[in-house]
Amino acid sequence: MLLGWESFQFQRHQINVSKEQFFFQHYGLTHKDLERYLAAALSAGGEYADLYFEYLTSTALMVDESMLKSASQGISAGCGVRVVAGERTGYAYTDDLSPQRILHAARTAALIASGPAKTPVVGYQEKQARSLYPVTLPSVDAEITAKVELVMRADKAARARDPRIKEVRASYSDELRNILVVASDGTFAEDSQPLARLNVSCIAKTKDGVSGRGNAGGGGRVALDFFFGEKNPEHFAKEAARQAILQLDAREAPAGEMEVVLGPGWPGVLLHEAVGHGLEADFNRKKTSAFAGLVGRRVASEKCTVVDNGTLPWRRGSLNVDDEGEPTQHTTLIEKGTLKGYLSDKLSARLMGIADTGNGRRESYEHIPMPRMTNTYMLPGDDDPQDIIRSVKHGVYAVNFGGGQVDITNGKFVFSASEAYLIEDGQITAPIKGATLIGNGPDVLTRVSMVGNDLRLDEGVGTCGKDGQAVPVGVGIPTIKIDRLTVGGTAKKEAGSFMQ
Repeated sequence: MLLGWESFQFQRHQINVSKEQFFFQHYGLTHKDLERYLAAALSAGGEYADLYFEYLTSTALMVDESMLKSASQGISAGCGVRVVAGERTGYAYTDDLSPQRILHAARTAALIASGPAKTPVVGYQEKQARSLYPVTLPSVDAEITAKVELVMRADKAARARDPRIKEVRASYSDELRNILVVASDGTFAEDSQPLARLNVSCIAKTKDGVSGRGNAGGGGRVALDFFFGEKNPEHFAKEAARQAILQLDAREAPAGEMEVVLGPGWPGVLLHEAVGHGLEADFNRKKTSAFAGLVGRRVASEKCTVVDNGTLPWRRGSLNVDDEGEPTQHTTLIEKGTLKGYLSDKLSARLMGIADTGNGRRESYEHIPMPRMTNTYMLPGDDDPQDIIRSVKHGVYAVNFGGGQVDITNGKFVFSASEAYLIEDGQITAPIKGATLIGNGPDVLTRVSMVGNDLRLDEGVGTCGKDGQAVPVGVGIPTIKIDRLTVGGTAKKEAGSFMQ
């Protein structure tokens, strides 16, 4: 079948090459090969089939005890084949890109999803190219000595911050993921996705044995020169050290139901976990989400508008196209408290009769795609952050979060605050430690009474896990006030103080 690619020309490293040349150089493919593999995938019956080719180069470095403890560079390549028949999905993959192994994977996926329907391959339609992260020299191509310099600078800066900083660990990782997605419905898309991250972890200790921990980091779909600018190793090192030292004098956290203020930026991870996962279409199609069947109904305070936006330039969660070849979108999930829709992939969109929002994502060619978030955040409101603090008589101001967990079926969550403070009579006072926030995602948004005008996105460190797959994401939130939220702490309760 003629696929109509002869007229296409595109640029790679300043050299114009045809698509067929590009396929062959990266994956050893021609357009006839792609047609043959898809035909094999549909040979046992199927409504849809796709091929996902991936070529990944990566670097990882780690400094501990002021020494380079580990360094690795790698290359991986493979192909995943998916076949869909009704609600049945067959998936097989191979890290051997020889025609025999790809055909074997295609036939295996076909047999797993074998059904009565049989769909022919149609002519491919290329998605309009976007460039959300135009990197002329990806970080993986930079000299490794420059990357080692970054982590050594971070280690030195953190230790110089305060003599109480006793342990420092700095790490750097980058990758360049080249993908090609071809499907029986005519989808054709390719993308080169850079990703880089620098992270610093510190432990501070006193002579009395009191310790504190701090973590900071950042990055995104950026080149190495990003870390030689404002967000350099010294920036992240000083922030990690500051957090660790702060914990040395922190009080035990109070316990009980009280007013809670979430700071801007990374605390948006609570929104991601407690609400975002519940708005992914596969959970709602299976009716295992607390938000199932609630489209068009009020699920949050009218102050709350929540979006997922995969089109933000340079952001960690952004993609030109998702892992099914669909352009990512700016999707409004909750608008002024009303649920507007879900995040979908191709399968969920077809089975639920809704639009595909371009949120089909996978960890690698070894994994099947599913609906996943990209950059999820709450839009800013009209309130001054200082007015929000002043409105609280007794409460907690949570600035940073560590670990957490959520039950998708009912929305219940538990999050540990790695940096938090008491609010007393409208003033931020003492730092506290050991605070956990306990609540219910669908319920907590109904208790948001103030939303600040200071939306901030995270620094670029988010990694989301779902069904054993990890993908990079972004989160964000403005300062918000939650009128009532349970705080778990270890401080002894005093009469009339922080009681329910």
